[in-house]
Amino acid sequence: MPHSPAPRPQRRQSPAAVTAVLALSGTVVALMQTLVVPLLPDFPGILRVTSDDASWLVTATLLTSAVATPIVSRSADMYGKRKMMVVCLATMVAGSVLAAVGGSFVWLVIGRALQGFATALIPVGISIMRDELPKEKMGSSVALMSATLGIGSAMGLPLAGILYESLGWAWIFWVSAAAGFLLLLAVVLVIPESKVRTSGTFDYTGALVLSAALTAMLLAISKGGSWGWGSEQVLLLFLAAAILLAVWVPYELKVSQPMVDLRTSAFRPVLFTNLASLLIGFAMFANMLLTTQQLQLPPATGYGFELSVIAAGLCMIPSGLAMVVFAPLSGRIIRIFGGKIALMAGASVMVVGYVGRVFFYDSVPWVIVGSTVVGIGTAIAYAAMPTLIMGAVPITETASANGLNSLVRAIGTSTSSAAIAAVFTSVTMTVDGTRLPSFEAFKDIFWIAALAAAASALFAVLIPRAPLSDVGAVELVLQGRVLAPDHQPLTPAVVTVLKTSGEQVDWSRVDAEGNYSVALPHAGEYLMVANAAGWSPMAAVFEVDGRNLQQDFLLQDRLEITGTVNDNSGTVADAVITLLEAGGGHLGTTRTDDDGGYAFPLPLAGRYVVTMHSSGTRVAMAQKISVDTRSMRVDFAVPAVQRCSGKGVEG
Repeated sequence: MPHSPAPRPQRRQSPAAVTAVLALSGTVVALMQTLVVPLLPDFPGILRVTSDDASWLVTATLLTSAVATPIVSRSADMYGKRKMMVVCLATMVAGSVLAAVGGSFVWLVIGRALQGFATALIPVGISIMRDELPKEKMGSSVALMSATLGIGSAMGLPLAGILYESLGWAWIFWVSAAAGFLLLLAVVLVIPESKVRTSGTFDYTGALVLSAALTAMLLAISKGGSWGWGSEQVLLLFLAAAILLAVWVPYELKVSQPMVDLRTSAFRPVLFTNLASLLIGFAMFANMLLTTQQLQLPPATGYGFELSVIAAGLCMIPSGLAMVVFAPLSGRIIRIFGGKIALMAGASVMVVGYVGRVFFYDSVPWVIVGSTVVGIGTAIAYAAMPTLIMGAVPITETASANGLNSLVRAIGTSTSSAAIAAVFTSVTMTVDGTRLPSFEAFKDIFWIAALAAAASALFAVLIPRAPLSDVGAVELVLQGRVLAPDHQPLTPAVVTVLKTSGEQVDWSRVDAEGNYSVALPHAGEYLMVANAAGWSPMAAVFEVDGRNLQQDFLLQDRLEITGTVNDNSGTVADAVITLLEAGGGHLGTTRTDDDGGYAFPLPLAGRYVVTMHSSGTRVAMAQKISVDTRSMRVDFAVPAVQRCSGKGVEG
């Protein structure tokens, strides 16, 4: 592997400026998701399509964002985070302009699909914060970025109504284009390109199969209500998604540079954080959908207030503002207690908010209070999730790991929308000849969302509590290989870098060629440990000077089961040695050499049986062994007189 060039000095931007630009990207993402929602009842008449067709203006964005988020996030780790932010913003601006000038339903759907690329800004932006901000600023900055998702969602509803009634529907997209263009300029001028990169080649096959699986699954979820959950289209889509995922998972476990590192995703901190995120996404989206619908329904329902679209949207602003106000508190909780406690606290606040909405619903102020309490819990939980992810994965994989977390949350919001539609169509009442959801339907969703948030808190309890990171912004990236004595790559293997005082700085799993990449906060002295399956680990202190950013590990001691076979006349050559699991499974067979010796790679810790058979003398023997993590020796001494019968060994 060639040596990495010494990094060129780069002026570090103000943390406040970086945070402001990245937080604004969260607002833009939220605007893209909600701007068309208030107009969905009017679009069928404007575009001369059916209501089901008009729903594609939301579905197209959902599908594109689900597909783009993991692909863009992985590309950001490999090719540059700022570069991918520019690509996403440019695509979003192009989609906004296309939707504004296209003049037809088809072009509007294409434009909305291109706007979906904006969703990938969130995980990429959070990973830039991890790379560029000092450690004391990161928690509050991530919290603020998460909070802007709430304020963007709250602003999108009334803003869309005002633009539509004052200037026409096309101006919704012109404003989107203008906001995206200004943010694009800000990213180019303020955000530095990250030094942290993952080496290797892009997993095109994995990206293609994952994209197809996500498209099938989310299309089935989003259209199940209108097409029928038992319809052939929906069942075939779910079947296709299952088959594609069944192909994708083993492929990702085998490929050198996977699209998604499933082994890292299976770590308890990452796995339980993603499961909690799925449920938080479900609970969060229910709050936004239920609040605006309840406020707009007629008073004859017994719980509605017949507010206009603009007025209902304005009632969401307190929730969004509360998320921004509570962002510093979220950051403080994370900084003092860690992301696990913050996630549990946020989920618990959401439970309180939803339970309160079941009993206090008979006035607009109570609805706003309930929505705001849920919004506060959402802000705290959303701030905690990326912090937990970044604390559990290698720094060089933060964008792709956060991208997967964002995708999981998106699946939660899609499932929430489908669940609400299913309940609203089954638990109804008739008002003036019109079929509307009864308040029992709202209560059912409130309870379901509360249970989802409570389950999220339980998953948070299972997340191992990690020490708070003492590593700030990244300055250097050290790369190298883990090799055997014959210079062949060793895999699976892991390289961990520590401060000499013992705190972890970063870690990296090697690829199929033995390559690793770790991020360092500055030049200096570090303790590095390389550990490969079946080999004794190696630890050494290295001085990283910022010029030579290449360090290879040559592991020397292979962990083995070794031994010899002897009889009275000396060693026994060509004896057959077999290693079996205690339950009878076959692990390997070898033969003794001319000196009577043999060797097996050390298996996983457990109980095994080693057998010996000398075909020349028909001698057979066996020994039970217990393997831990150390090499061991198992010798066989053949008795002077021994014969083998059909009933066993006799001597």
